[in-house]
Amino acid sequence: SPAPPPTGAMWIQVRTMDGKETHRVDSLSKLTKVEGLRLRIHEVFGVEPQRQRLFYRGKQMEDGHSLFDYSVGLNDIVQLLVRQSPAVLPAGSKEKDSELSDTDSGCSSGPSESDKSSHNGEGALELEGQPSTAAQPDWTDPGFGLYKINDLVDARDTDMGAWFEAQIVNVTRKKPSSESAESCTDPDQPTAVPEEDVIYHVKYEDYPENGVVQMSSSNVRARARTILKWHQLEVGQVVMVNYNTDDPKERGFWYDAEILQKRETKMTRELNAKILLGEAGDSLNDCTIILVDEIYKIEEPGTASPISLGTPKRQSGPVCKACKDNPNKTCRDCACHICGGKQDPDKQLMCDECDMAFHIYCLDPPLSRIPDEDWYCPECRNDTSEVVLAGEKLKESKKKQKMASANSSSRRDWGKGMACVGRTKECTIVPSNHYGPIPGIPVGTMWKFRVQVSESGVHRPHVAGIHGRSNDGAYSLVLAGGYEDDIDHGNSFTYTGSGGRDLSGNKRTAEQSCDQKLTNMNRALALNCSAPINDKHGAEAKDWRAGKPVRVVRNVKGGKHSKYAPLEGNRYDGIYKVVKYWPETGKSGFLVWRYLLRRDDEEPAPWTKEGKDRMKKLGLTMQYPEGYLEAVANKDKEKENSGDDEFDTPGKGKRKRKSAGEEKLVASPAGTPKKTKVEPYKLTSQQKSLIKSDEANEKLWNEVLEALKDGPVPRALFLRNTGTTAFLCICCQEVVFRPVTTVCQHNVCKDCLDRSFKASVFSCPACRYELGCDYSMEVNEALQSILTQLFPGYGSGR
Repeated sequence: SPAPPPTGAMWIQVRTMDGKETHRVDSLSKLTKVEGLRLRIHEVFGVEPQRQRLFYRGKQMEDGHSLFDYSVGLNDIVQLLVRQSPAVLPAGSKEKDSELSDTDSGCSSGPSESDKSSHNGEGALELEGQPSTAAQPDWTDPGFGLYKINDLVDARDTDMGAWFEAQIVNVTRKKPSSESAESCTDPDQPTAVPEEDVIYHVKYEDYPENGVVQMSSSNVRARARTILKWHQLEVGQVVMVNYNTDDPKERGFWYDAEILQKRETKMTRELNAKILLGEAGDSLNDCTIILVDEIYKIEEPGTASPISLGTPKRQSGPVCKACKDNPNKTCRDCACHICGGKQDPDKQLMCDECDMAFHIYCLDPPLSRIPDEDWYCPECRNDTSEVVLAGEKLKESKKKQKMASANSSSRRDWGKGMACVGRTKECTIVPSNHYGPIPGIPVGTMWKFRVQVSESGVHRPHVAGIHGRSNDGAYSLVLAGGYEDDIDHGNSFTYTGSGGRDLSGNKRTAEQSCDQKLTNMNRALALNCSAPINDKHGAEAKDWRAGKPVRVVRNVKGGKHSKYAPLEGNRYDGIYKVVKYWPETGKSGFLVWRYLLRRDDEEPAPWTKEGKDRMKKLGLTMQYPEGYLEAVANKDKEKENSGDDEFDTPGKGKRKRKSAGEEKLVASPAGTPKKTKVEPYKLTSQQKSLIKSDEANEKLWNEVLEALKDGPVPRALFLRNTGTTAFLCICCQEVVFRPVTTVCQHNVCKDCLDRSFKASVFSCPACRYELGCDYSMEVNEALQSILTQLFPGYGSGR
């Protein structure tokens, strides 16, 4: 039996395939095996492991792999499909596999009954196993119906409504109903067959590949053979004309048409008609007929021409638009896709994906014969060695093979930490190289884990202390007490650079073992100082406020060296500037780079009285990952249930103390913090004026402002409703930048609309309203101004 899953801090959601039942599975790890997950699901759902089929992002999860192999993230959803219990078989019958059939699993290789009956058009009516014309009797009159065998007729394609030249190969009648069969006393007595009960078996002359097709009498008529002169055409007359529905200026197929207008000048003759498309009554109005000299009279029913008369064939539009059906011209569209030759059609092989033709001797390597099974050309063929079918093991990922954890000999379960779960969302309001505060995140915002700080965009790296680029600067840093000689005064602090440690393998920290260098992130932080870069002696800014801003996050781990660190999790403390940086010898005896940063933020610091009051007004409390508190509560409940044995047996390890925030939230019956009075977000007079001037988006602004009338709304919620709901570009899925408000009242980025027009798509991306190729893209300056005030800096890098 598989080993029980390791306990950890990760949790996922498991949902049945019908969506009716969802449960959270706690205490997992990235290294939890699939067979271990099945045991946990058995505890929650009561479904035996052998009856479980687990799916994640379209992949069937197989035993032997871990959650990390399938890249399952925190709070992600895994779907559960329950196999049916195998039926009890009678004695002597063949054993049936307990696995689901291909049809049940959705992997059927052949068409289902519903698929077979869903085809319509010519293919649906094709007869299978019909005797050939050579096997037909010598007589040609079946004794019923308007047309005889071997008559030349026009047959209408029921899908497109056009008429094609065909020949009748057989005539049958519909099967009589049970009532009529009982009423017939003498089966040898001839009876009159109504025309609607007659079925004509026809074969298209130009499309022999379609085989023999069954047609009702309404879709078969005498072959058109009389060309009408110009003076014979009258308004209201129904005739047969040639028309191309895709390109009206080119030759097309033959349709019935009603003449609407007839006009003749000294130079030209114009004819407008309504194209009739089949029995359903569909039509194309006001169509200009260009081939006015090839208009045929519709023959009377029952006047078909025998094959001996040699009726001339009508000319239809070319099947191939590239070569115009020229038999002497090579074409890679309608002939061999490699050589373009039209010879040896019996040795041409069609690709079942792209429908291109290939000579079997042009392939590399060449084929000796036409294969019986499905065949795909080299461009469409999938490498079967790279395809993972249901029930197969995953292919080894090159990316994961290069990870330190893959080459480690340690058996430690590293998959329990929150730094390993990965982001579940990403900040897209501003780019990753954004300087300054993040719109919608005030000073004092708190998160439980570093991964949440990364999701908010305040500090993007999960583990690294500095986020920046060595050729640009540093955007944010985290104070986590990594160096004991750092000094924190709140409004200013000294910070030690990174590097000089041996972090080989998967280590997070180590003792200083070599000198630091002013490269990489150290150089990035030095570039924020308003002074020329100096990698030998450092530099000091004459005007330190002119430097680039750095977002500073303090971590609870810094509490061992600083009283300004938060009591739990991580806290955003505002904008700081680099005053100076210099090299010195640290306590470890190696050279380190030191930085002095000073606070330069209008918002009060969170450790001051003003800052604490502001945090209460804004309703800033500790933010936990979705489902975290429920997972903690369930874990505590499990410990309480099995707590008797634990209290009796003395343990050697330390008991981890729960944070104050967790104790309050878990202890509350609802599991939610007590609501505090939140300071409502208020628009400035300038913002109200800009919103009023944006008349094109009056309806959207009314919906956004309606939330402010219902009650106090925090600034973060107002910005989320504005940016991610009301004014989101449908193309790039970001807050619209340089917005163009279309005539259909949709907002699109000007750059996105430009790309659409360059691709010859001249419609609105949201509703497909036709804008026209000459549409004037005017930027809505009023909307751009208000969005810039709400989301300062969001347009940088776009």
